Amino acid sequence: MSQAPDASVSAAPAAPPGEFDLIARYFRRPAERALLGVGDDCALLQAEADQQWAISTDMLVEGRHFLAGTDPRRLGHKALAVNLSDLAAMGARPHSFLLALALPAADEAWLEAFSAGLFELAGQHGIELVGGDTTRGPLNLCLTVLGLVPAGSALRRDAARAGDDLWISGVPGEARLALGHLRGEWTLEAAALEHALARLEQPTPRVALGLALRGIAHAAIDVSDGLLGDLGHVLRASEVGAEVRADALPRGPVLAAQPEARRRACQLAGGDDYELLFTAPAARRADVLTAAAAAGTQVSRIGSVHAAPELRLIDAAGRSIDTEFCSFDHFALP
Repeated sequence: MSQAPDASVSAAPAAPPGEFDLIARYFRRPAERALLGVGDDCALLQAEADQQWAISTDMLVEGRHFLAGTDPRRLGHKALAVNLSDLAAMGARPHSFLLALALPAADEAWLEAFSAGLFELAGQHGIELVGGDTTRGPLNLCLTVLGLVPAGSALRRDAARAGDDLWISGVPGEARLALGHLRGEWTLEAAALEHALARLEQPTPRVALGLALRGIAHAAIDVSDGLLGDLGHVLRASEVGAEVRADALPRGPVLAAQPEARRRACQLAGGDDYELLFTAPAARRADVLTAAAAAGTQVSRIGSVHAAPELRLIDAAGRSIDTEFCSFDHFALP
């Protein structure tokens, strides 16, 4: 006779999900534009005629790019947004992306929220996850995005020309304002903090604007490390200089309420804005405004490009501003 199991013995706890269980549960989606997506050794993508691939990688490291305890849904959004911003700066149409993810533990609640934020933004831009890697370790998010741009029409950093206008999208500086509050450098009121935190944790990649500026703008870059620092990359690559009117930067009510020194520092040297800084011929001002309106994005003309290789910062009266602003550098700052 068979013996009945001992009812006093409890069932063994369910094994935690493994790497491939997590991938299948939170990151695998049916391939749409890819010939073969997540689940094989490589993704298979079909190149389009007369198009060039635009490819970029960005890494977000806990404690360096975001604080511990950041809302995982917002983090999923930001991880993809900062990469889409690179495509926007090149005037490239998003196609697909890869995700390399290091996790300290298989926290399914965290993964569910993170992947929801990630795929919500991916869906807005018609971009799909086609591969990547998952491992155990300190929280680290590394995404690679692929986009397409017609051959010869990419916006580049080395294409600014003397006589160009200098433009910025959106309202730069609000993300740095939020970071200063989180660091204890200053205190924001609740409504101002909520607004600024959304800009820090859920930036808007200006993809539509980048696409609309093809054939109009000369050079472009996304502002990730600070407006003046990122502008410097364009000026050096293009071998030109520029004059920036500090008081022409759009403020919005939150920044307008800040002391002048703080506002200027946030707007000129603060990072994490992911706005587009671009140059375009002065004769194309109406075209820039039309493109911005079509993209549903505010743009402001904040200066001009000059042949002399120097960067001059002036106030509303045309006086030079001598204060030095230091943009973010991973290895220059503690």
